Amino acid sequence: MEIAKTEHDADAARRAAWQSTAAAAQRTAQRSRPRVALRRAVLVALAAGVLIGGVVLIMPDGRGPKAPPPAPGPAARALTAVTGGAPASVADVTALITERAAWVRGHPNDEASWTVLGSAYLERGVRGADSSFYPRAEWALKRSLQVRPKDNLDAETGLAALANARHDYAAARTLAESVRARKADRWTLYPPLIEAYNGLGDPKAAAKAVEQLLELRAGSAALTQAAEVYRQHGWREDALVALDEAVAHAASPAQKAAALVSAGDLAWERGEPDAALAHYEAALRTDPGAHAALAGRARAKVALGRKADAQRDYLAAVALLPRPEYLLELGELYESQGLDGDARAWFDKLRERAARDESNGVDDALVLGRFEADHGAAHAAVDRLEAEWRAHPSAAAEDALGWAMYRAGEPEEGLAHVRKATDSGVRSALFSYHQATIERELGQSGAARRHLQDALRTNPQFSPVLAPKAAEALAALGEPADGGPRDMYGHVAPAAQSGSGGGGGSASADSSSGQSSSQGSKRPARPRPAKPSRRG
Repeated sequence: MEIAKTEHDADAARRAAWQSTAAAAQRTAQRSRPRVALRRAVLVALAAGVLIGGVVLIMPDGRGPKAPPPAPGPAARALTAVTGGAPASVADVTALITERAAWVRGHPNDEASWTVLGSAYLERGVRGADSSFYPRAEWALKRSLQVRPKDNLDAETGLAALANARHDYAAARTLAESVRARKADRWTLYPPLIEAYNGLGDPKAAAKAVEQLLELRAGSAALTQAAEVYRQHGWREDALVALDEAVAHAASPAQKAAALVSAGDLAWERGEPDAALAHYEAALRTDPGAHAALAGRARAKVALGRKADAQRDYLAAVALLPRPEYLLELGELYESQGLDGDARAWFDKLRERAARDESNGVDDALVLGRFEADHGAAHAAVDRLEAEWRAHPSAAAEDALGWAMYRAGEPEEGLAHVRKATDSGVRSALFSYHQATIERELGQSGAARRHLQDALRTNPQFSPVLAPKAAEALAALGEPADGGPRDMYGHVAPAAQSGSGGGGGSASADSSSGQSSSQGSKRPARPRPAKPSRRG
């Protein structure tokens, strides 16, 4: 690792100390080689707290002068986070952008600083849901590749992360897999690779990539990402354990808040709004800049019947973090209260935000398709979501396409897609509700009843608009007819003999919920989160 000389003695002294500390941390890590992933995570977190900036992660030897690590402060904190795959505060990232932009003006051949600048622009855009930073990120990262076109793995990894932010998961996978083919032990490539696999609906590949990431560098950010993969498989308890450890081993307030927000999302999805609310409020106490926690808190308050408070939180969230999905949720909250004019106003803002994102290379097809299916033109939603599903065949895209087809008058075709979504392993009350509604439309009362029950059991308040409809539909279906189901000739099957037919009923129930035995045998091996270390 080359550390460039500087004309200023203070900078030279600081950089010499940084180099010595980095080398010592590296030697310690090599000697200890702990067997348990979380013990390695502790060492990494401690090393990250000692290193000034963590430049060692992305500063390969190259052409031209290299920027010295920033002095301790906001820019150094942001550099540690940005290069370490962790969230950083908006203020810190802004300071890093200012510092690196000034440096590259005088040192245009420093490809590593161009990469840092591009990654900082990307982080700034993600943290503020401001896609106008993405073209700047692309420009800086491509400038780095112009300076060093060969084996510039950091810039390529940065472009993969940018593709994910733009929801171009296929491009992100191509870029990240190209880096892995040349340097498989480079841990920084795995977070964008895992996100790309999730976006493409490939949880098996994502699970394998998580195993590799945890082998190379366990820590709060890695565990938070692992938890998302576990959630995609329906392994909620594993996700909860991973998030607990991510919170415990976070190296910064922003990192801890991100793990708490993910824990809140998981609790809300499990139908536990009180627990979700506690996680979101803890995230905001830890990092007031964790604006995603505001939207999460609003969602939890809706589930608890505190709609006026929820409106205030949503309004604060969209003012600071105007993600299209939050605009849709706020509009539907107003709709659930009969405030159709207010709902339309927020739906118009959703369209405006999506148009702005599109001008900056972001594909909001999934959230736009969901919106159009329920509030716009269903046929347009089908066209949009079919293209999205072909490009990114995730469970979310599959469910949204099936629902749009049903809304457009194609229930049989829609049911085939929605069933695949519920069979994917993701536990979603919305998926179950969509399947139940289409089954009811097709006269499949028994299946509809089971999936309505599943939706309300998974999360009784999954939507302020749809959850009441689910409860009404279930009440309208009533209880099953006495004597059990009838066959095609109208005969009731004889009761199963005690001790001999019990397995048939459970198999039927399992099949109705979409968890078949054949499918279960094909589940990828589950990468377990590391065991918690003993604390004195």
